[in-house]
Amino acid sequence: MTTVETRAVVDLLGVLAYAELTAFDRLAEDARLAPTLDGRAALARMAAAEIGHHDRLARRLVELGAEPAAVMAPFTRALDGFHEGTRPRTWLEGLVKAYVGDGLAADFYREIAGFLPEPDRSLILEVLADTGHADFAVREVRAAIAAQPTLAGRLALWGRRLVGEAISQSQAVIAERDELARLILAGTGDLTGIGRLVDRITAAHTERMRTLGLNP
Repeated sequence: MTTVETRAVVDLLGVLAYAELTAFDRLAEDARLAPTLDGRAALARMAAAEIGHHDRLARRLVELGAEPAAVMAPFTRALDGFHEGTRPRTWLEGLVKAYVGDGLAADFYREIAGFLPEPDRSLILEVLADTGHADFAVREVRAAIAAQPTLAGRLALWGRRLVGEAISQSQAVIAERDELARLILAGTGDLTGIGRLVDRITAAHTERMRTLGLNP
């Protein structure tokens, strides 16, 4: 890899390492909102998976000669700002955030990972793989809406808000590092390619909302 490519890989691993660390924090916190012990245990297991992902990314950063905390530091403001501005008030809002908001961010990072060489491409795709949260969130949200249909409108509005915030977060992350912006432009080829990337992410979001039983 060239020096620029290596920097882009390190930056992407760094932002993902911090994202996984915050995912652990959030899932552990959201578990306390669970209405059942089964739900609480399910989120606790998912939190454990996220910290495992963080550790894998941190080890790879060390292999590349980077110090994980230093690499993560530039991205803390953007990601912390997103999570502070979208703190769920209820159990269901937390599940929608994990499924819709985190899902959109994961799609964005998967697209970038596709431009990377191995072994980093496979590592990133593995840590972004679903830990069981998707099916669990879908079951819980759909069951709640079936029992109380009026929830659908409020949760749909919440999902739309999450998307706007997630897009802003992604833009803030790219703005922090020129290498990431160059990697995306080189990988997509041109502005038309970037447009197709955005279309794919938007289509995946629309499908997630519909899967939850919500209007996109």
